[in-house]
Amino acid sequence: MDAHRDEESAASPLIAAPAPAAGGRSHAADAHVLSAAFLFVFSAYGAAQNLETSVNTEGGLGTVSMGILYTSFTLFSVAASPVVTRVGPKRALVVGSSGYVLFILANLVPKWYTMVPASLYLGFTASIIWVGQGTYLTSAALSHARENNLPEGPTLGSFNGEFWGMFASTQVIGNLISLALLRNGKDGGSVTGKNLLFAVFLGCMIVGIVLMCLLSKRDEKRDNAPTHSSFGAMLKYIVAPLKDRRMLLTIPLIAYSGLQQAFVWAVFTKSIVTPVLGISGVGGAMAIYGAADVVCSLVAGRLTSGLHSAAFIVSVGAILQAIVLFWLLLFYSPMAGLLGAAIPLFIGALWGVGDGVLNTQLSALLGLLFEDVKEAAFAQLKVWQSGAIAVIFFLSPNITLQAMLILMTTSLFISFGSFLFLTLVVEKSSTARP
Repeated sequence: MDAHRDEESAASPLIAAPAPAAGGRSHAADAHVLSAAFLFVFSAYGAAQNLETSVNTEGGLGTVSMGILYTSFTLFSVAASPVVTRVGPKRALVVGSSGYVLFILANLVPKWYTMVPASLYLGFTASIIWVGQGTYLTSAALSHARENNLPEGPTLGSFNGEFWGMFASTQVIGNLISLALLRNGKDGGSVTGKNLLFAVFLGCMIVGIVLMCLLSKRDEKRDNAPTHSSFGAMLKYIVAPLKDRRMLLTIPLIAYSGLQQAFVWAVFTKSIVTPVLGISGVGGAMAIYGAADVVCSLVAGRLTSGLHSAAFIVSVGAILQAIVLFWLLLFYSPMAGLLGAAIPLFIGALWGVGDGVLNTQLSALLGLLFEDVKEAAFAQLKVWQSGAIAVIFFLSPNITLQAMLILMTTSLFISFGSFLFLTLVVEKSSTARP
């Protein structure tokens, strides 16, 4: 019992008790502002990321940069929650945006001495911004639910559905901008309009940062925040969720969510879209992927009411992605003509449905299952997710498409099986409770 109490005290939450937003703004309005800020920042970053492996090809600069970025993201995510605890979620969001600006600037002069440092720094700031986002949005949702006597599960689902729907639309907006400004070069292997595109992306970033500065502060009182008297206490706080069997069963699905995102960015765009549609066609294919992601995120968020609904929604997404993987593995080959051009777009749409499912459900589940250590739980989300993304970026230049598809299929079955077992564990513990 004493050990259990020590564990709970070491894992004190970043936001001890949801507090009303400062300045009289409603919690829902803060969620709207947060979603809009991410819309501008990630419309630019998401489209830039999709192009990295296709436009910065000299020496594999784009692929290596993305691998370094997500390795850095993984390492820094381990310690991101204490940083967010110290500075508060709003400041974490603003500071975290700086790395995305630097990355866009580096792409205007894409050399090893610009891209590698920018990727390392973005890995650090990305860990801060995403733990801040998960903590801020969960706090807003729970505060809204409690002040309005609403059930927490559907409210978390609704807030996450809105955020991830807006976030998914970044793939539509950013890639349509990319489609409008990029043109295939005469030799078929280069593009024109790249610098103008990244200048537009820089403007989008600035608008997003301004919106983040307008967010309300959320319970940043230092007497409510945990103080770690030693490195050991801080480390215990960070790894506290790993002592929970529910987190261990969630990690495979978290890792797969990273794998399937990186598969789209590093493999789908380069090995499936570019051979058929060219580099300029990446924007159109990813816009359709993003549109499907938007619709699915909004619908899945509205349908979320608890673990049972989440299990059903995740099952639908997993089945759709399994169909795509088996299709690519057993039947797909590039084709000419209208049908050949339509197939990558259709694949992107189906994959976007699965991505929308995983994003909304994982965020809502972490908010529900780990409310008392939400910032540490969201840090774990980014540790495993970004680590899996880094694996794909480092592996993709060195293995065949067939081997990558086998890896993805195996990971999907393992993660989905672990998630189903999680639902049984939670249900059993709920029925055993007096």
